[in-house]
Amino acid sequence: MTKVQKISLFGVSLQLYFRYRPERVIFLNMNNTRNFCIIAHIDHGKSTLADRMLEITDTLSSREMEAQVLDSMDLEREKGITIKSHAIQMEYSYKGEKFVLNLIDTPGHVDFSYEVSRAIASCEGALLVVDATQGIQAQTISNLYLAIEHDLEIIPVLNKIDMDAAMVDVVTDQVVNLLGCKPEEVLLASGKTGEGVRGILDAIVERVPAPKGDPQAPLQALIFDSVFNSFRGIIAYFKVRNGSIRTGDKVKFFNTGKEYEADEVGVLKMKLCPRDEIPCGSVGYIISGIKTAAEVKVGDTITHVDNPCSEAIAGFEEVKPMLFAGMYPVETDQYEELRSSLEKFQLNDASLVFEPESSLALGFGFRCGFLGLLHLEIVQERLFREFGMDVITTVPNVSYKVYTTQGEVVDVHNPSGLPAPTLIDRIEEPYIRAQVISKSEFYGPIMKLCLDKRGVLVNQHYITADRLELTYEMPLSEIVFDFYDKLKSISKGYASFDYHLIGFRPARLVKLDILLNGEPADALSSLIHADHAYDFGRRICEKLKELIPRQQFDIAIQAAIGAKIIARETVKAVRKDVTAKCYGGDITRKRKLLEKQKQGKKRMRQIGTVEVPQSAFMAVLKLD
Repeated sequence: MTKVQKISLFGVSLQLYFRYRPERVIFLNMNNTRNFCIIAHIDHGKSTLADRMLEITDTLSSREMEAQVLDSMDLEREKGITIKSHAIQMEYSYKGEKFVLNLIDTPGHVDFSYEVSRAIASCEGALLVVDATQGIQAQTISNLYLAIEHDLEIIPVLNKIDMDAAMVDVVTDQVVNLLGCKPEEVLLASGKTGEGVRGILDAIVERVPAPKGDPQAPLQALIFDSVFNSFRGIIAYFKVRNGSIRTGDKVKFFNTGKEYEADEVGVLKMKLCPRDEIPCGSVGYIISGIKTAAEVKVGDTITHVDNPCSEAIAGFEEVKPMLFAGMYPVETDQYEELRSSLEKFQLNDASLVFEPESSLALGFGFRCGFLGLLHLEIVQERLFREFGMDVITTVPNVSYKVYTTQGEVVDVHNPSGLPAPTLIDRIEEPYIRAQVISKSEFYGPIMKLCLDKRGVLVNQHYITADRLELTYEMPLSEIVFDFYDKLKSISKGYASFDYHLIGFRPARLVKLDILLNGEPADALSSLIHADHAYDFGRRICEKLKELIPRQQFDIAIQAAIGAKIIARETVKAVRKDVTAKCYGGDITRKRKLLEKQKQGKKRMRQIGTVEVPQSAFMAVLKLD
C-alpha cells in the first residue's frame, strides 16, 4: 500500500511516496485481546481442535494446513502426542469487531505438566476439553486445579461428539458436577468435523476476560519459553503485563541484570512475524542476539533500561525433578559438547535440570533430573536428533534423604553417593499421592497392582455408576519404572493416572550392586527396598546374561548387597573345539589340549574387559 506525505524543504514543496506494510500494524486495543490455552487429558483432541480454530480464523491457508499442525516436532508426530506447548496468534471477527486471540496448545501427559503450568501463567482463560467417549480422566482434574489456582476463566468443551461411542449426556453431567456450572455452559464440538468450533471462538471472546495491565506503566514482560536458533541466537517468548515493547528498545532482564537491544520483536504465528510494537496484554517474541543459555531464564522479567519496573513479576515455581539418571557421552572426549547441548536443550525444556558427575565405568557425565520415564526417553531422543549427541543413560533413581549418625542430612540421587552403612542412621524416600480413575470392573487388578507397589489406600469413590476414583499413597520409586505400563495393561487402556509429591517417609532401603567378573559396574547400581532386592537382582542378572555379548572367557554376572552375593548368572565363553583333530588315541592327548585352552582362557580373563552395550542399560528399565 502506498502513502503520500507532503513536506517542505528549503522553501520547495515536495511529495514523498513511501510504502508501509499493513501486516506490521497490529491492534493496540487491549480490550480486543484474548489469551487462552487448551488443557485436557492425553488424547482428548486438543491439537485437532486447535487445527479447526486455525482453519476458521484463516490463520493458515488450506495449502499450509495439515493434521496436528502445531505439533511441529518429528518426535511429536511419530508418537502422536504433544511434547512442547505451542503459542500462535489468530485474528477473529465477532459482531463486526476484530479480536486478537493468542492460543497456547499444551501437552496432556503427566510428564510434561510443567509445560502446562507455564502456559497457564500466560493466559486469562482456558478451554477444558473432555472426550465425550471417555469422560473425565485423572489429568483433566489435575490440569483443572492448576488453572483454578491461577484464577483462569474455565470454558468446558465436550469434544468428539461425532463418534458413535459418544456419551454426551453422561459426560455433560460429569463436567457439571466437577465444575459446578450449568449444563448449557458446556460447549459441544468435534475437532474432526469442525462442528461447534465457531461457537467455541465466540465463547472465548464473550467469556475470557481481556488482559489487565497499564499500557503507560514501565515495561514488565514475563518470559514463558525460549528456544535456541543457531543463526539468530536465543529467541525468548514473553507476555507483556505492563507497558509495551518496540523494535530497537534498550531492554534488560531483571534477574540476570544483562542489557540488550531488541533487534526484532514480533508475534507468534506458524512462523515468527516481526512487528514494530508488542502492546500491553499481548504475547510475542524478542530476538536480541543472546548467545549463551545462562543469560535467559524462563520466568524472568524483561524491562526497559531507561525506565525500569520496580519489581519482577512472580515467575514460575522451581521445577521439582521426580527421578534422576546419569547421562554420559559414548565417546569420552565429547563431554564439553554434551554440556553445551544440554544447556541449549534446557532453554527449550526448562523442566530438565543437570549437574556434573563422574563414574568409574563411564567417565565424566551429568546427573540429570526428569519429571518421569517418558520425559527421560524424549530428552535422550531429542539430544540425538537435534544435537547429534549419542548418550548412555544409567539406571534412574529417585532422590532420597539420608540421615547420618553425625546428625547431617544428605540428599542422595545416585547409589554411589550413599554414605558407608555404619554412618547411616535412617533413610527416607519420597512418597506420592496417586489418583487412579478407571472402570469399576478393573477394581480388583488395580488394587493388587497398587498393593504390590507398597501402596496404601486412602480414599475411593464412585464418580458415576461404573467409574471409580482410587487414591493411594505410595513410594515414588515404585511407580517410575513400569507402574503406568502395567496399569494401562490390566485396565485395557481405560485407567488414567495422576500423582503429586506429599513428602518423605522412612524406608528400609539397600544398595544393590551389579558385579561383572568381580568388578562393580556402578552405572547399574540401584537403591531398592529390602523386600524387593533379591527378586530385582535375579531379574537384572538374567536380563544382562541375554544382552552382554559372549567373549573369549566366561563372564560372571553377580548381584550383591554389601559383601553378600544374592544372585548369579554366567555368560559362557566362545570356545574353539581344540580336540576336533584327535581321532582315537590316548585320552591324555585330549586332556592336554583342553588344559592348554583352559590356561589361555584364565589369562584372558585377567586382562579382558567386559563391554556393556547401551541396550543393557535401557533393558534394566523394562525388566517386565
